[in-house]
Amino acid sequence: MKREKGGQLQLHITNMPKSDAKSMRSEVLVALHVRHSKSILIARTAPADVQRNQQGFTLLELLVVLAILGLLIGLVGPALMKQFGSAKEKVAHLEIERLATSLDMYKLDVGTYPTTDQGLQALITRPSGVTRWSGPYMKQGKVPDDPWGRQYIYRNPSQRPGHEYDLLSLGPTGQPGGTGATAAIFNE
Repeated sequence: MKREKGGQLQLHITNMPKSDAKSMRSEVLVALHVRHSKSILIARTAPADVQRNQQGFTLLELLVVLAILGLLIGLVGPALMKQFGSAKEKVAHLEIERLATSLDMYKLDVGTYPTTDQGLQALITRPSGVTRWSGPYMKQGKVPDDPWGRQYIYRNPSQRPGHEYDLLSLGPTGQPGGTGATAAIFNE
C-alpha cells in the first residue's frame, strides 16, 4: 500500500496475473482507518463471470423433484397412516388394561365391581352406599377418554360369557360391532 498526496491510500497487488488481481480486488472487503477514526470502505462486488454462472433451477428439474416427492408420499403415506391407526388401537388396549387393574383394586376394597349405574366414575368418587371405598383409584382425577375422544363403555354384569364386566371402546368408527380394524376393543 502506498500513501499518495491528499491522504489517499492505494492498494497494489504484485506478482499476480492481471485477471487474478482484478478478481481479488473485487472479492475483498477492506476497511482502512484513517486519522481521527475516519474510515474508507471498499465495497465487495462479485466478478461479472461469477454473476453470470449463478442461475436458478429449470422448470424440468423442479418437476422431476416434485414427481419424486409425490411418489415417496404415495408409497410411504399409507403405511404411516396404517401404523398411526394401529397405534391408537394399542393405546386403547393398554388403557383398558389399566382401567381393569383399577377396577380390580376397587373390587378388593369394596368386595364387588361397580354397577353399570355407578360406572367408571366410581373409581374417582365414592359411590353412595359404599363403605369400604379407599379411592380414588385413578391418578389423573378423571376417567380418561379413548384415543378417538369418546368415553369407554362399562357394563356390569357382562354381556359376554366368562367375564364379570365389559369394558370397551367402540374403536375408530364409534359404532358397535364391526370387524377387523373397525371392531370394538374389549377387556380380556
